[in-house]
Amino acid sequence: MHRLLRSDLVLVAAALTASGLGALLVYSATRAEAGSVYLVRHLLNLGIGLVLALLVLRLDRAVLRALAPFVYAVGILGLALVLTPLGSEINGSRSWIQLPGGFSIQPSELAKVGLCVALPMLLAPAAERRQRPRPREVLLAGVATAVPVLLVMAQPDLGSALVLVALALGVLVVSGAAWPWLVGVLVAVVTAVTAAFTTPLLSPYQRDRLTAFLDPSADPLGIGYQTQQVRAAIAGGGWGGQGLHAGELTGSGAIPFQETDFVFSVAGEELGFVGAAFVVVLLGLVVARVALAGTRTDDPFVRLVCWAVAAWFAVQSVENIGMNLGLLPVTGLPLPFLSYGGSSMFACWAAMGLVVAVSHEGPRGVHYRSVTLWTTR
Repeated sequence: MHRLLRSDLVLVAAALTASGLGALLVYSATRAEAGSVYLVRHLLNLGIGLVLALLVLRLDRAVLRALAPFVYAVGILGLALVLTPLGSEINGSRSWIQLPGGFSIQPSELAKVGLCVALPMLLAPAAERRQRPRPREVLLAGVATAVPVLLVMAQPDLGSALVLVALALGVLVVSGAAWPWLVGVLVAVVTAVTAAFTTPLLSPYQRDRLTAFLDPSADPLGIGYQTQQVRAAIAGGGWGGQGLHAGELTGSGAIPFQETDFVFSVAGEELGFVGAAFVVVLLGLVVARVALAGTRTDDPFVRLVCWAVAAWFAVQSVENIGMNLGLLPVTGLPLPFLSYGGSSMFACWAAMGLVVAVSHEGPRGVHYRSVTLWTTR
């Protein structure tokens, strides 16, 4: 607990505020249909997430670095199990594993945590040598990224795959990888996205989402209706909003999956531009403080872990808010800390524990290398 008290309290307070505000928004989106059921589950998920963060917080940098292959392997195993009969298909994507008690887990969320430690483990040695990553190290990082990305695309889940790629690209940039490698990654991403659009990889439901982004009137009774209602809810909030738990469209249940994909629209309608802007500032503060922790350290592993988490939160937040505003296609990505969903909440708070654990300052002059400690003068 002393680590938590000596950590970046601004970061922790921003994440807690976002999670608490998310509980209020989830309750607004679901109270007419389910009363307080989703609120209780959201708070339960938050409690479990905080416990995970505290458990991760107890580990030091050396132990976390040694555990990186295991964490990564668990994420890959989860993604593989989703493609077996254990996986469940929802909205055209086989992304969940059902658990007893009506709960489910989405391994793609937990795989993000695994990649946040696996890539720094592979690329940090180059910085410790004060060199750019060697081709072999970059290729290993590419393979480590490609495996979860391909498994996620097989579900298919284009949104999560793009977040994983963006996370990896952020780590490569901070690691100092030569620009031809970065260009190669971008070319691979463009090729993969083009293939997803031009082949039967995506389900009809996901294709309808992309079509509705280009032309909301193309599916007026399906995803087109949904996106139009989301925009109407946000526009109806004006500057000050219609009042918490008083949103007309939110209270009527007119927006499907509002507590997950479109929780930002609840803030827009009920809290107005001011409340929606507050959500953006909160998430921006979380991303900025995580990135700041990466700039304040001389440990390459710590720096890369922090920037990996910052890239993940930033890209996912932009995509979710963008699809609520109609600026980006609907991909089904949750809004970090705010959306209803256990897997997302667990992953976000595990990542928070990871950032606080690795960025915690040790004794002066002590650096972490592999699983041993070495002291400089």
